[in-house]
Amino acid sequence: MRRLGLACGLAACLAVCFPGPTVAAAAQAPAPAPVIAVVVHPAAATGAVDADALAQIFKRRKIYWRDGVRIQPVNLPADHPLRQRFSQAVLRQTPEALDEYWNEQYFHGVLPPHVQASETAVLRFVAATAGAIGYLDLCTLDDSVRVLLTIDGDGRVHAADAEARSYCQAADLPGH
Repeated sequence: MRRLGLACGLAACLAVCFPGPTVAAAAQAPAPAPVIAVVVHPAAATGAVDADALAQIFKRRKIYWRDGVRIQPVNLPADHPLRQRFSQAVLRQTPEALDEYWNEQYFHGVLPPHVQASETAVLRFVAATAGAIGYLDLCTLDDSVRVLLTIDGDGRVHAADAEARSYCQAADLPGH
């Protein structure tokens, strides 16, 4: 019993003498949101694409690239965290809120974008499908696709630059 009292007293002293985050609190701090890369088939003649054009593509209002190739947008599943962030940043709605939009479009013969089960599946689909466009974590990319735009952790859409992929090495992210 005396040891328990001594341990509690020591813990209280440490909390007073060394205020600040504990190891447990630091371990629970949220990780920064990954940068989302909007990727296209390497041969896609996209022309200029900004956030508004991207929304038109994923709402199936813009259906052809500049060279006449049909655009093939691909989504992650509705409950995937990247899809949630992408939908908020680009479409300004959650995937669930878009259900009404897609129900209405269905009666006009317009179907929602394809859905792939994982980021790996999106990467493979975009790499293998002419006209394809999708999104995934910037740090999961390889050279089989071309980065068109990026979406930062705050939901801002940026034109891709040559430095985009260096973000993963500079951040020293696990697994990279």
